[in-house]
Amino acid sequence: MADLALYTYQEEVVQRALRGENIIIWLPTGGGKTRAAVYVAKRHLETTQKAKVVVLVNKVHLVEQHYNKEFMPHLGSKYDLVAVSGVSEEKDFFGKVVQDSDVVICTAQILYNALTNQEESKHVELSDITLLIIDECHHTNKDSVYNKVMGCYVEKKLKGEGPLPQILGLTASPGTGGAKILDKAVDHVLQICANLDSAIVSTKLYAPELKEKVPRPIKTFDIVEKRPEDPFGDHLKWMMQLIHDYMNLPPDFRLRECGTQEYEADVVILEQRGVREDNRLLAQCALHLRQYNDALLINDTLRMMDAYHSLFEFYATTTEIDGTDLFLTGLFNENEVELRKLAGTPLYENPKMSKLESTLLKQFDPSVKSRGILFSKTRKSTRCLHDWVLNNKDLQKAGIKAAVLTGAGNGISYMTQSEQADTIRNFRKGTLNLLISTSVAEEGLDIPECNLVVRYGLLTNEIAQQQASGRARARDSQYSVVAQKGGREVRRELINEHLEELTGKAIAKIQDMSLHEFRRKITQLQTEAVCCRKIAESRKIQRRSRNTADSISLLCRNCFKHVASGSDIKLVDGVHYVNVNPDFKRHCRFGGQVMIDKTFEDWEPGRIICCNNGGCNKDWGFEMKYKKVALLPNLAIKNFALETPDGRTTVKKWKDVTFTVEDFSFEEYCNDNFPDLFD
Repeated sequence: MADLALYTYQEEVVQRALRGENIIIWLPTGGGKTRAAVYVAKRHLETTQKAKVVVLVNKVHLVEQHYNKEFMPHLGSKYDLVAVSGVSEEKDFFGKVVQDSDVVICTAQILYNALTNQEESKHVELSDITLLIIDECHHTNKDSVYNKVMGCYVEKKLKGEGPLPQILGLTASPGTGGAKILDKAVDHVLQICANLDSAIVSTKLYAPELKEKVPRPIKTFDIVEKRPEDPFGDHLKWMMQLIHDYMNLPPDFRLRECGTQEYEADVVILEQRGVREDNRLLAQCALHLRQYNDALLINDTLRMMDAYHSLFEFYATTTEIDGTDLFLTGLFNENEVELRKLAGTPLYENPKMSKLESTLLKQFDPSVKSRGILFSKTRKSTRCLHDWVLNNKDLQKAGIKAAVLTGAGNGISYMTQSEQADTIRNFRKGTLNLLISTSVAEEGLDIPECNLVVRYGLLTNEIAQQQASGRARARDSQYSVVAQKGGREVRRELINEHLEELTGKAIAKIQDMSLHEFRRKITQLQTEAVCCRKIAESRKIQRRSRNTADSISLLCRNCFKHVASGSDIKLVDGVHYVNVNPDFKRHCRFGGQVMIDKTFEDWEPGRIICCNNGGCNKDWGFEMKYKKVALLPNLAIKNFALETPDGRTTVKKWKDVTFTVEDFSFEEYCNDNFPDLFD
């Protein structure tokens, strides 16, 4: 078993946990929170009868990381450990896995599913667990799955039901929850403590040692002047104005400045209004304006040619149904050559790119072993930056070997989990020395010490800023913010510095409370939270009962054609919303095979499903083959409009529909579709 020595500051923060108390360990990124948790788990296993430790993480890739890097090396020789995630077969008999193991490391969703699933092989009770470790526990709020798990815990605690596991939370920062003043920040941190039924602890006596072991990087603002001229951006704005004039904007609706996040929010609302009012012209113009606004945002952050390509790719897949589509595609086609010409003019290129280049070149040199992370906002921007690095001769001469790191998921713009793991492994080995990453690398990932962290075109909260900054752990490392003079990124960074300080003050104020006062406040917040959850659940049931399923029509969100009834929709395994009406297939066009980087117990993906109405081709979802027999259209409700007795509406998720979706019956499906076999 590997040596499990702690630094003195770590020994200080685990003391109350070793006494069996519920605590949150607050240490900065790189401060060794996970190592402290392993130490607590080891002592718990040694001193507790029938001990059962469950470690919860909020991202799939952290399951294997915690298992391989921390828990297995220190506990594996004496105890049975198992790692379970959505890609593991063990999830299908999770109750048995918990029963037979000493330590289980899993995603929070796996445990929550087990708490609510009554099937014997899958079910778990909180009383089966003696120590529950929650990684990145600042996510235990609102409707997060962490908070759903802890909601079960708190309800049992208030009812006096037990036994309940000891709780150990880990966080680099609970944040202020958006609060700007101390009292509100205290309220937010207290709520996190109440949700976790835990006190928050940090090092007091050995803070100098922590500062020595986890040095803060040198922060710099690499500021650039505003572009003197931007004819490419000006041309996009002129085209947007033509669309504004064509769409006849409602008199009660004002669009804010284009090229901003606020404008994007406005056109999203405008598209929804167009759908509700059966005004396809308004809805389509709003959708296209969002693409132009995306191009402006890209132009502000990346190369002009990246912005041009984003529009070109959109219009390459845009179909034409009526005069609105003809106008919008015609406008782009008429201006495409001019846009390409302006985008290819070096004189007008984005000055932020040259500043980013100089920032990277200060740290990277073929004779120096440097490692860095370049944080950007979107998956698209990381791919554009990667292309820029690969095609920049000076950056290549400096020995930069870059790769993209984004969140795992299904779809062409996502990475698979194996691709993520390979990228991180190559970064650790030194085969790569620059990760171009979305926020996925800010939190939790075991990434080696970096001497450069760059935040580029990002507006985030104080938690994300601290976590990103904590990635620069090497001595004399640099944390750079590349931004335009007077831009929002600089203002946001300065606000986040204030909020980071405010978080520390809020925690100190809570730690100074008497035990009686702290427990009183926590119990009050927990009681209120349980009441709020019950009211919210009651309202959700009421909302789902507002209409009958057969009174609802589903319309394609693009062409507005009626394609299904609400009564055609059934719920498979509590997760998948499928259309069981055989006639639905005549509305469908089928595309290529969907590829998903994992296997499932009862189903596998089939082909992409699109709208077959004329030239619509709106993406609706994909086929799923259930139990190797039933081929079912699995639909995303965001791709449809709902015609209800109260009018037309749109929802993002199935949980927000106003009718009850009945469970899918495999037996009924077989009887209806294979009647000759079941007479």
